[in-house]
Amino acid sequence: MRWWIVFLALAGVVVASLALREHYRVGSSPCSINDKWDCGTVNHSPFAVMGKMPVAAIGIAGYVFLGVLAAIRARKFLFTAAILGLAFSLYLTRIEAYVLEVWCIYCVASLAVITLIALSSAADLMINRK
Repeated sequence: MRWWIVFLALAGVVVASLALREHYRVGSSPCSINDKWDCGTVNHSPFAVMGKMPVAAIGIAGYVFLGVLAAIRARKFLFTAAILGLAFSLYLTRIEAYVLEVWCIYCVASLAVITLIALSSAADLMINRK
C-alpha cells in the first residue's frame, strides 16, 4: 500500500506543479475551457497565495511530505497529515465553488489525489494496526 501512496503523492506533485506554473503564467491559460473552468482565474486570485507563498507551492511541499511519510511507513503521521491536507483542499474547493465560482482542473485533480491518499492511508492504518 505504501508504494501506491508514494505514487499518488508523486502524481500530486505533478498536478501542484502544473498549478504553480499557472500561478506564474502571463497571458491566457491553456486550460481556460469556459467561464466556469479557468485555471488562470483561480491561480491568479487572492486566494492562490498564503502570505507570499503560492498555495500550489504549499501543495508540492505537502505531497512530498506525504510521500516521505508513506515511504518510511509512518502510518499514523501519514494519516493525520493526509486528513489535514484533505481539509485544506476542501476549504479551497469551497472557495472555488462559492466565492470565485470558477473551477481549476488542476485543483480538482489535486482534490481527487489527496482524497485517494487519505482513503488509502486510512485503509493502510486499519490493515496494519500496530
